[in-house]
Amino acid sequence: MQTSIIGYPRIGNLRELKFASEKYFRGEVSAEELEKTAKEIRQYNLKIQRESGLDFIPSNDFSFYDGVLDTAFMLGVVPKRYKDLKLSKLDTYFAAARGYQGANGDVKALAMKKWYNTNYHYLVPEFDDDVIVKLEDTKPLDLFGEAKEVGVTTKCVVVGPFSFLKLAKYTGKKTLEDYVDSVADAYIKLIEKYSAIGGEWLQIDEPSLVLDLDAEDIELFEKLYKKILASKASVKVLLQTYFGDVRDCYENIIGLDFDGVGLDFVEGKKSLELVKKHKFPDSKVLFAGVVNGKNIWKNNYQCTLNKLDEIGECAKNVVISTSCSLLHVPCTLKNETKLEENYTRYFAFAEEKLQEIADLKSILGADSRETVSTYIENVELFEKERFVENQEIKARIAALTEEDFVRKPAFDEREKIQKERLGLPVFPTTTIGSFPQTKDVKAKRTALRKGEISLEDYEGFVKHKIAECVKIQEDIGLDVLVHGEFERNDMVEYFGEQLQGYVFTEKAWVQSYGTRCVKPPIVWGDVSRKDAMTVKWSSYAQRLTDKPMKGMLTGPVTILNWSFPREDISLKESAFQIACAIREEVLDLEAAGISIIQVDEAALREKLPLRKSDWNEDYLDWAIPAFRYVHTGVKPETQIHTHMCYSEFADIIGAIDDMDADVITFEASRSDLSILEVLKASNFRTEVGPGVYDIHSPRIPSKDEILEAVDKMRENVETSKLWLNPDCGLKTRGYEETIPSLKNMVLAAKEVRADI
Repeated sequence: MQTSIIGYPRIGNLRELKFASEKYFRGEVSAEELEKTAKEIRQYNLKIQRESGLDFIPSNDFSFYDGVLDTAFMLGVVPKRYKDLKLSKLDTYFAAARGYQGANGDVKALAMKKWYNTNYHYLVPEFDDDVIVKLEDTKPLDLFGEAKEVGVTTKCVVVGPFSFLKLAKYTGKKTLEDYVDSVADAYIKLIEKYSAIGGEWLQIDEPSLVLDLDAEDIELFEKLYKKILASKASVKVLLQTYFGDVRDCYENIIGLDFDGVGLDFVEGKKSLELVKKHKFPDSKVLFAGVVNGKNIWKNNYQCTLNKLDEIGECAKNVVISTSCSLLHVPCTLKNETKLEENYTRYFAFAEEKLQEIADLKSILGADSRETVSTYIENVELFEKERFVENQEIKARIAALTEEDFVRKPAFDEREKIQKERLGLPVFPTTTIGSFPQTKDVKAKRTALRKGEISLEDYEGFVKHKIAECVKIQEDIGLDVLVHGEFERNDMVEYFGEQLQGYVFTEKAWVQSYGTRCVKPPIVWGDVSRKDAMTVKWSSYAQRLTDKPMKGMLTGPVTILNWSFPREDISLKESAFQIACAIREEVLDLEAAGISIIQVDEAALREKLPLRKSDWNEDYLDWAIPAFRYVHTGVKPETQIHTHMCYSEFADIIGAIDDMDADVITFEASRSDLSILEVLKASNFRTEVGPGVYDIHSPRIPSKDEILEAVDKMRENVETSKLWLNPDCGLKTRGYEETIPSLKNMVLAAKEVRADI
């Protein structure tokens, strides 16, 4: 039996690509130096995959920013505004990813959205009527050739035409249908060129096939691939799916001339049922995704081998593979020098998953698995007791009743009470929470971690930064202030470090988008709060000003979704455990005199099942109550805020309103405030702050640009319910961008108030 993976992390074991890219953005290294770093990462990845014995090694899973953006440039789907900048090819690419403001012009970045049900973000392709689709960039072929030069024959990986067209945005008069033939022709040209340079297998990723598909979707899929596959000649085409099952189109897939089909047997609820019900064709190769590409827990060989046995009864040619790209897990456990072995023995990052795949192949090739040492050790590991239970928190959750999830009085009455207490002007201005994490902040945090400064010195520094931040906000004229979060490394990791039941890594970084990497904590056992986590800092900040100071927390669903969760209990149980801890913190903040408390649920939608039929039973029925439980104990005059970003909200807008927060801020700038029409159509009750400018771009929005956004807001939402704010935290920006942007926002608010 052969082995494969869908893709590999591209950031480098120690985030080399991030640092090189950011140096390039600052003009500190040349394009050639950046390309050199990128090539070194690719060469290293090829080396360890080859040494692991992997049979199908991917190429073109590397990207400087995002694979969907790479595909857009490959197909020439680049909006005119970026081409008109007359920049180099690389800088045009980064302008589309990050926006551009300089001598050549001023353009916003492409919209950014969550990649299906992950914490990765992709750039939304944009078709304007000027786009001429053709094979314009040969990066996939170049990287295949680069691997071949060092003796590694790879399967080239590209995002598929169906998913690309479905993910794209169409800004002109033309629609998706107008581009089907030209997109198919571009893929045909790619296959022709791939064949000419000796390419054998081409992996075409089509994750959109695991979504709810209608007859029109399936017709589009078949139209594309009947045309493409008719011209594949000697190239073997692998249709790769992940993040779920293909129940709506399985028979259509196996009826087409694909040489291989990749199915997800981890998240795909019906994948095994499908291959059992409709025998997989002997003429095709089944790439069976049985090793979890999303989580870091070690594979249970006994369970996986049993599953492979069942799959083998339905398919003649089976390849052991991952359930999705390993992009979603850290690179390697080798850099974790502080985690004790009693923890690490349970974990497998990307490099370790290569070994797991090799182990499974070896065990399957043995006469008896019971004689293979790796199998025996794995069975023994899963038979061991981890001692992770907290009976007190389990009993607390078991005792919850429906009343515990209902806040009183009702929203309308609370809204009046809060407006009277807070006395804020029309269009209150605020930020989402964090302020720039400058070099001095990071240096002090590192010095504390290394024992180079005392905790007292560190806390004195943090107080100084908070006082500085409060003064900046007061000088700008913001109405509701934040303390800046200088004591926090990450909005999830910070809380996890203070909760019982979590385990932390040193260098287990995962790409979130572009150069943004996160280090998700690991839910090791039952979760509970030890002590107050934020009260000291919020209280200190409030004493520095007469204006309301927001207490800043991360919500239970986001803490869970941005952690690596346990696999031995349900997500619901874990979420409720975290909710109990955050509820305690909310009540302590209120008792300390904090009148506005923001509980961010940036990742609320992230684990929402991709199929609507699973939404309530598998997610919303516990995710929304988990958030509600956090704030049902506060007084009517305490205002609860929340924040969400980079997701599609339209189809769950009712559930968001049911969270019963008092104010919600949305990421909306990159999507041109499209959420406003949804809010209007749904009679959204909660007060809202649709983000008026994009903080993931270095651009500084003008006052007039913000006023245009305000005009859109007022057309769709009652003025008394509107807030003005950036679309996300300011952590990744510099003060040279932050201060003028916020000043323009405040000027816009003042002008609107005068007009009103």
